[in-house]
Amino acid sequence: MAGNMMNLSYLNLPEHEAKPRESGLTMVIDRGTPLTYFTDLIKTNGEFIDFIKFGWGTSVVAKDLEKKIEVLRSEGVDFYFGGTLFEKYLLQEKFDDFRLMCDYYGCKFIEVSNGTIDLSDSHKADYVQSLSRDFRVISEVGSKDQERSETMAPNRWIDYIRADLEAGAVLVTLETRESGHSGICRPNGELRFGLIEEILTSGIDVGRLLFEAPSLDLQSYFVRRIGPNVNLGNIAADDTISLETIRLGLRSETLLELEPSTVQWLHERA
Repeated sequence: MAGNMMNLSYLNLPEHEAKPRESGLTMVIDRGTPLTYFTDLIKTNGEFIDFIKFGWGTSVVAKDLEKKIEVLRSEGVDFYFGGTLFEKYLLQEKFDDFRLMCDYYGCKFIEVSNGTIDLSDSHKADYVQSLSRDFRVISEVGSKDQERSETMAPNRWIDYIRADLEAGAVLVTLETRESGHSGICRPNGELRFGLIEEILTSGIDVGRLLFEAPSLDLQSYFVRRIGPNVNLGNIAADDTISLETIRLGLRSETLLELEPSTVQWLHERA
């Protein structure tokens, strides 16, 4: 469990493995945060953050990208660029330039997606396979188009996830966008519960999945359904500590679910 300013060993809290970890991963999205605030965030909360994703194409526009990367390296936080940037390079037929750009910044991780462009999932898996020779690839399944996402059947999600994993992806992200209104969510923001259950019962290793969960409701649901060590992404910078309290049962949304002895005591008193 992550360290605190004082010893809280008298509290029985769920185990959230310390970094570097293989599960319970948290990906925080950077929307172009000013460098000073970014630096404070990483130095203060870096122990709770496994990845910073420089969202969509913000890394091209925002200032101080290289300084931000230096901060991340100093605090042991990994990073990668948003899949939309990968798609932009493909649209302009500059895939080799994309690889060179990632090499220039010393990327260990790369996101590969087809959420916006007309790229089949089988061809996306080909890019995953190609890039996985030199990078650790985090792929993404699900469209940013709300109608396309809602009509994509669960068996297709499962097939695409498996194809990306077989192609060499180390993680597969399940799309919701930063708005939480596409992919595994309906246009009104409601989670597609049936889809999630089919994925979870498909035999796919849940530890290889990263669920985008930008809202409190989504974060709480996935921790309750899967456990404190579920991999979650698209977390707002300001929600880093809030998410950690959800993982540890220190917020009302998960307090009882992660405290089985208390739940039993309450039932006995009823």
